[in-house]
Amino acid sequence: MKKICDFISRWMGVIVLLAGLFSLAFPAVFAPVEMRSINPMLGVIMFGMGLTLNPADFRVVLSRPKDILAGCALQFTIMPLIAWGLVKLFALPADLALGVILVGCCPGGTASNVITYLAKGDLALSVGMTAVSTLLAPLLTPLLTLLFAGTFVDVDTTAMLLSIVYVVIAPILGGFLVQRLLPQLTRRVVPYLPAFSSLMIAVVVAIIVSHTSEKLLNGGWLIVLVVALHNIFGLLAGFLGGTLLGLSLPKSAAISIEVGMQNSGLASSLATLHFATFPLAAIPGAIFSVWHNISGAIVARIYSSRINAA
Repeated sequence: MKKICDFISRWMGVIVLLAGLFSLAFPAVFAPVEMRSINPMLGVIMFGMGLTLNPADFRVVLSRPKDILAGCALQFTIMPLIAWGLVKLFALPADLALGVILVGCCPGGTASNVITYLAKGDLALSVGMTAVSTLLAPLLTPLLTLLFAGTFVDVDTTAMLLSIVYVVIAPILGGFLVQRLLPQLTRRVVPYLPAFSSLMIAVVVAIIVSHTSEKLLNGGWLIVLVVALHNIFGLLAGFLGGTLLGLSLPKSAAISIEVGMQNSGLASSLATLHFATFPLAAIPGAIFSVWHNISGAIVARIYSSRINAA
């Protein structure tokens, strides 16, 4: 079983891609699953993240506040600005523009920790940034969405804040409490969580693609290009930002991956919950979930070779 889980974790990007392609070719398989089922699935993934947290992660935040706060500042400025710039450059329709902006305004994704580990980056910094950006998300994600998308859609910031608390913060806290109360059980479960989360993300992508397959086939390549550019520019800008701040190569690599890899599942969830009149708004998050795992595997190889050579 451990070998199977390791295989799933290592090939996460390929599995998510195959799930998306399968759902695109055979949308009827996942079409009966309602879009609102994405929210409890995301909550389960966040609960798993909570199981992996321990007091040492919070001590990292307190012992290295400058690095983590600098990384989070880059996270919540670079990605929304890149999203807004790409939306304007490609003159995207309102629903796709909203989806791209939602991805840009979300916190870092949990997959970034795995990619940072593979890249031989500063894993403690990566985990600290994911935790802090996730805790800041209930406030910053709605406000940034209002700032960048409020001119063409109505943004209910209070409802978005509560959704992030219910879907992200509460499950993480629940997982953390279970980890503290049942440490032996948690230790047995944790090794399987990356594989489980990968499969859940693949299912989420498949559900979203199945409900939007026709629109994707009729002009989806443009949004694929925009999503890929969003991620690539985020990775590059994050690394440049870390370098300009005088951080070491492992730290800059961690910030690059944290900035470039978003919690795109949350973006799709928010689009489904709060912007039902914009049905295509969930697509950029689904595509990002596929793409950033592929690009993450590539940059992990690049960074690890550079760090080994340094």
